[in-house]
Amino acid sequence: MLLREAAPGAIAEVGPARLRRGLLAWYRRHRRDLPWRRSRDPYRIWVSEIMLQQTQVATALPFYQKFIERFPTLAALARARSPEVLSRWAGLGYYRRARNLHEATRIVVREHAGRVPADAQAFGRLPGVGRYTTGAVLSIAFDHSLPVLDGNVARVLSRLLALPASVRDPRGARALWRAAESLVPARGAGEWNQALMELGAQVCLPRAPRCDDCPLRAPCRARAAGRVEAFPPRVARRPTERSRWAMVLVRHGGRLLVVRREGPLLAGLWEPPAVVLEDGASARVALAATLRGLGLRARLEPTGRTVRHAITHRAIETELWRGRAIGPTPRSARLRYVDPARPGVAMTALARKAARADVEE
Repeated sequence: MLLREAAPGAIAEVGPARLRRGLLAWYRRHRRDLPWRRSRDPYRIWVSEIMLQQTQVATALPFYQKFIERFPTLAALARARSPEVLSRWAGLGYYRRARNLHEATRIVVREHAGRVPADAQAFGRLPGVGRYTTGAVLSIAFDHSLPVLDGNVARVLSRLLALPASVRDPRGARALWRAAESLVPARGAGEWNQALMELGAQVCLPRAPRCDDCPLRAPCRARAAGRVEAFPPRVARRPTERSRWAMVLVRHGGRLLVVRREGPLLAGLWEPPAVVLEDGASARVALAATLRGLGLRARLEPTGRTVRHAITHRAIETELWRGRAIGPTPRSARLRYVDPARPGVAMTALARKAARADVEE
């Protein structure tokens, strides 16, 4: 059976109304008490959905609470300066999410009188807002009958229908979106979407799923076939790119010299001066040249330590060096000395690892 035919037909066979009753009853008993579930404020729901992209709930929760304390309203976030927003996001990673959210709130203030647009097309045009975010925010906040499809929902639907489709594959994603559309109710779509996501997060796990606890175990086709873990099918991941870096830690009175990054990757974040090393390149020579470009001179000493770090599909191995500054540090908006424990700026995860490794030595 073709994927484009499989989803709606399989949904009809298992019975949408029966599925909804069973799953919603389970969700009302077992849903986690999360702060964004206590609100119908579209701004707060929007913040939570952006934070939860590629991030587990347990990781995002403390960041969400602190972020909302500082920016309790959309207007407060729109008024904020970009460095402060990035600083409040620091440690959560994927900083493009914060930049897009910040820019989107400014557009909402400027073009929508400060109110999150309830129209799907208008909301979907905002920076960082795609089909999933549109469906999640507008269904939960405004009860619009829109589906959602994230990794958790895709896994539930693939197993429920024994549908050999992965959200990572464009053709498979289209089939899964059709399945999600077939199930979303005309009313109560927000609760239904959250129930699907909760089931994937709590029961229908990627490995060792808790099938005996699943409210959809009876109609689940993958379970009936004894092939739950075969769904969704695995899709080859993008190969990892490996690179070698060197980073110099220059301290003054216990404070660490950091430079604000520029360019497409992690722009606006701060870290000690660093350089990507070409094959056979001397770390000492490359770091000295990097420091000269910043108007700095320093005596360089290797620590003999390396720090390993990963950014999406990039694996970075960084040699750590210490630097003793020669002469004054030039005045520059790109340079400053910070306390690594309370930097007051958004530092990269690699910078925090490097600072800890140097202290622990």
